[in-house]
Amino acid sequence: MTQTTPSSRERSPKPDLGSFGVFGHYTQWQQFSPAQLQEIEALGYGAIWAGGSPPAELDWVEPLLASTTNLQVATGIVNIWTAEAGPTAQSFHRIDEAYPGRFLLGIGVGHREAITEYKKPLDALSDYLDKLDEHGVPKDRRVVAALGPKVLQLSAERSAGAHPYLTTPEHTAQARALLGTEAFIAPEHKAVLTTDAEQARAVGRKALEIYLNLDNYLNSWKRLGFSDSDVAKPGSDRLVDAVVAHGTVDAVAARLREHLDAGADHVPVQVLTTPDKLVAALTELAGPLGLR
Repeated sequence: MTQTTPSSRERSPKPDLGSFGVFGHYTQWQQFSPAQLQEIEALGYGAIWAGGSPPAELDWVEPLLASTTNLQVATGIVNIWTAEAGPTAQSFHRIDEAYPGRFLLGIGVGHREAITEYKKPLDALSDYLDKLDEHGVPKDRRVVAALGPKVLQLSAERSAGAHPYLTTPEHTAQARALLGTEAFIAPEHKAVLTTDAEQARAVGRKALEIYLNLDNYLNSWKRLGFSDSDVAKPGSDRLVDAVVAHGTVDAVAARLREHLDAGADHVPVQVLTTPDKLVAALTELAGPLGLR
């Protein structure tokens, strides 16, 4: 019997979020005015990604979609340990009914260090995805946070694809080679818009601090060739430079586009700045990214 793979299996069309989106904490997006959201949309960014493990009641999503015309919203991610599948599915269906095709449900397993009752990520994710199936959440409107090969494969088999976090274009290339052409891949990448390398690394290290305690990220970086000394606190210059783009606006844009060249469909950009300066930074990036 011929074994099927994610690339050979018949799949629904990939989500179309454009080349670049904007990543931020879900509580941050609740503070943005309709005018700011419309400006982000007008700049050409295709989606807002909301991190921070929001609860299953996603009632903050509708106001974002109501304020814009085509901008999509994606969760990056709903934590399967803190948001039950049934209520999460109810939120999805309510949003999708009101704004068809504009909401992408991203889910993930969280971190071993933060969970008292924690089982193997593959088992936990499979169980949660089974429940989303039972509640009718379509595969092509959900993605899975994935770093390692097994979870990447699961993301392609059970969802539209993968939303890797804190990775590099090299990881994107490996993910694309593993998953084939039809799976959706949307790697997050951080950026600091400054030519002062030391300042950028200081900002980057502050953002990375929590992740240097988490085995899944440490293991992911080691698979990419980073050493124990690279991933030891506070993180080597080599590691910070790899996962936090900085330099001129053109240099930052070129780094972000490396993910597209490596096979990404969409890149959620997390600009490390204060919310009041975010739209200005996104405006600076839009031209070099080819959005306007």
